[in-house]
Amino acid sequence: MKLIKQLLLVLPLIIGSMAMPVLAGDKDPLFINLSTDNTPRVDHALHFGNVHFSKGHPLTIFLNGKGVLLASKGHAAKYAGQQKALAEMMDKGAVVIVCQYCMKQVGVKESQLLPGFKVGNPELTGGALFKDNTKTLSW
Repeated sequence: MKLIKQLLLVLPLIIGSMAMPVLAGDKDPLFINLSTDNTPRVDHALHFGNVHFSKGHPLTIFLNGKGVLLASKGHAAKYAGQQKALAEMMDKGAVVIVCQYCMKQVGVKESQLLPGFKVGNPELTGGALFKDNTKTLSW
């Protein structure tokens, strides 16, 4: 009886150790949801995204909430470093989508967006977010 109890305790550990762990693939897409204009948090998100983008992960950054201000010509002085970092990533193939609804909320018009920023719509945003094996993070 004692042997059976010990086997019942050990069996799940043995089976669990044989299970394949779930890991991110080498080229899984990364979708960063960036809803802040707080520069230390923005810098963290951009650094994190750029590190993994440089390792071959396709990168989409979704600017929403106050994050929309990062794409605005009218806020270029305040966010010069962040806008430069975003432009450099876009030049290398990263995609930056700006929430259309949020643009209205913070008073940014499409004509005020810097070059390369894409105005979001359900197909564009959803296409990036729901792409197979996409990993998401939010700041």
